Amino acid sequence: MQIFYTVALHERLLLFAGAERQDVGVLLKGIFDEGCAGVSDTRLVHRARRDAREVRTAVYLLVVLTAGAYLPSPLYPDYQHAFGFGDLTMTLVYAMFALVSAPALLLFGSAADALGSRTVLRISVVVAALASGCFALATGPGWLLLGRAAQGVALGAATGATTALITARAPGGNRARASVLAGVAFVGGTAAGPVVAGLLAQYAPAPRVLPYVVHLLLLVVGWYRVSALSTPAARVGRWRPTRPRIPAGVRLLFTSAAATGFLAWTVAGLFLAVIPTTLGRSARIDNLAIIGGILGAVLVCSVLSQPLVPRCGARRAQLLGLGALLVGLGALAWTGGGSLMVTVLAAVVAGFGHGLAYGGAAAAVDAVAPARERAALNSALYLAFYCGTGGPAVAVGLLTLRLPLATATSWLSAAAAVLVPFAAAAVVLANRGPRVPRASAGWNHDRVWAALRPDKV
Repeated sequence: MQIFYTVALHERLLLFAGAERQDVGVLLKGIFDEGCAGVSDTRLVHRARRDAREVRTAVYLLVVLTAGAYLPSPLYPDYQHAFGFGDLTMTLVYAMFALVSAPALLLFGSAADALGSRTVLRISVVVAALASGCFALATGPGWLLLGRAAQGVALGAATGATTALITARAPGGNRARASVLAGVAFVGGTAAGPVVAGLLAQYAPAPRVLPYVVHLLLLVVGWYRVSALSTPAARVGRWRPTRPRIPAGVRLLFTSAAATGFLAWTVAGLFLAVIPTTLGRSARIDNLAIIGGILGAVLVCSVLSQPLVPRCGARRAQLLGLGALLVGLGALAWTGGGSLMVTVLAAVVAGFGHGLAYGGAAAAVDAVAPARERAALNSALYLAFYCGTGGPAVAVGLLTLRLPLATATSWLSAAAAVLVPFAAAAVVLANRGPRVPRASAGWNHDRVWAALRPDKV
């Protein structure tokens, strides 16, 4: 490219030598414009490369942090046996992550705007490393609770910063595709965690230590990737906790999406929290790799189905996802996780339902969110997701004070299945007005918001 501009400049100078005085301005203008175009093109290439690198860093961190948060899932039966605690404590250990992640998401949601993404992500990496250290050195349930709380803080702080990087650096400014990418990274990490932990715990030494050592090494790589970010370490602004606020014109649509996402993560939470133990007790499955594979199947199927959301549209994706969730919950209610074949079938079906329902709910809210309200709406929506992840698992733990774990799982699954038709009806009711445009065609958020104002519905 540089050789081309040198030759072109030489030719212009030859013309300039034989040109009349009035042509001088025209020739110089041509040389100046052509040179500026070259510099501009070079800057655009460098900027595109930088943006792609930073998107890859954000996706990497999101995957690693979510994987670390779900590394303990297939190991809960082993922890129970080693430390001698009951089912209620087990579900509390699992739910501690969700109980801490929700307020952390609100507290640190706007921290990247005030402190800079690089600073927030560095803090998240350090806290996640402390969490893995707690699990690697654990000698009792107190260490596990502390580790889960640290995991919640780390991921809650990083979610806003990584999502902002992915959205801001998305090619062509396509927020819809950036939202899908962030969702796939989040769920992909959730799937990788139990699969990797199950394989290492079953076939490698030190089953309660090695998975976290591997995670610490991945965090070291993440630290160096974060250090290469071009995002300033601090920005002008004030750090304030994010307040969930729902505009009046989208409350019904938001409520239906939140209910759909809550049920989707309820199913995922049941698999990640209690199914490992029920498989061991009722189905006599003690192979941690198999247990981790079943847990990972839920999230792998979710990842595979999420790219279908833009093609289906937000409403249809939610309805299809709820239908699949109903089948998965019905299977769990029937066996309580006591049958290996039924549980595997439920995991696959529920996984596809999870991806469509969760992705459709997020897409529906993102499509109608005005720019100034997007952060608050997303924070409120993720609160519903986190409540779905942890709340039902704790409910199962409370039921085990009077009932066997398999029975408690069946009862809770049946209760969630009863709620599915109501959520589907809410989705249909909320979308009876103008249809949300499909992401594949490019969403005009401002136009959709204008169409769904209270005076237009």
